[in-house]
Amino acid sequence: MPFINTKTNICITEEQELSLKTEFGKAISLIGKSEPWLMLGFEDNCRMYFQGDNQSPAAFVEVKLYGKASKNDYANLTARLTEIIAATLSVPANRIYIKYEEVDHWGWNGANF
Repeated sequence: MPFINTKTNICITEEQELSLKTEFGKAISLIGKSEPWLMLGFEDNCRMYFQGDNQSPAAFVEVKLYGKASKNDYANLTARLTEIIAATLSVPANRIYIKYEEVDHWGWNGANF
C-alpha cells in the first residue's frame, strides 16, 4: 500500500506524468511492493525554495508505505527514484529530497490492514 507524492517547482507535462507513473510503478518493487497497490500524487508548479533558490528545478518526494523495508531497499529505491526524476524532469540529483514514512495503520475499502 505505498503512496508516492512528488512535489516540484516546475511544470509536469501529461507525457512526463505518464512516464513517472510507469517508472515509479516498476521501481516500487525494490521495496517489495507492487504497482497494483501503488497510489501516486503529483504536485507541480509549487512555490519551493531549496538552498535559498526558487528558480532552479527542485523536487520533494514522499514515500509512505504500510509496513517496513530494509535500509538497503530504501537506498536502492532512493537511487532509482532520483534517476527517474532527473531523467524525466531534468531536476538535478542534488536538488531532490526523498522522505520515507513507515505506517503501522492503513485503511482501505472501509477497513484497516
